[in-house]
Amino acid sequence: MSLIAALLVSPLARAGDGHDHGDAPAAATGPALPRFAAVSETFELVGVLNGKQITLYLDRAADNAPVTDAQIELEIAGAKLKAQKHDGHEDAYEVVLAAAPKPGVLPITATVTAGQEVDLLAGELDLHEAAHTDEVAHVHSWQEYAGWAAAAVAALVVLTLVGRRVAASRQRRLGATA
Repeated sequence: MSLIAALLVSPLARAGDGHDHGDAPAAATGPALPRFAAVSETFELVGVLNGKQITLYLDRAADNAPVTDAQIELEIAGAKLKAQKHDGHEDAYEVVLAAAPKPGVLPITATVTAGQEVDLLAGELDLHEAAHTDEVAHVHSWQEYAGWAAAAVAALVVLTLVGRRVAASRQRRLGATA
């Protein structure tokens, strides 16, 4: 019983100066950017849509090695666009659309030319309307869990004390009648 009381009375353990890990990183609450994948026996193409810009990543299917010297032409919902090398990333390409695509499923066809290899890849970009983007996800902190744990221990202590009193009063009543 004294152990439970000591746990309830003692303050929560806190890290001293230089021993804490700082604030916990913020949890990602936003939706992931829309993406599509198109795969053939030779190439794997992944596209990530961010507004009007599509960033493309092209790899060889056999060993997942990036293809850095390819020509990529996309056909998106009837519009043909030629990809350019992405600034700052030698293994990425980019295409800028005339306007941000509307929600729905967009068929995408990519013609990839790398050296003597030419391949046709097909995929779909499935766009959904943003729902509830203004809501923030509730994140539980350790203080919240500690509060619930302390309340549970306090309830257990109260139940134990009440149980002992009831048992003691029964014993006295039984002892008086005997």
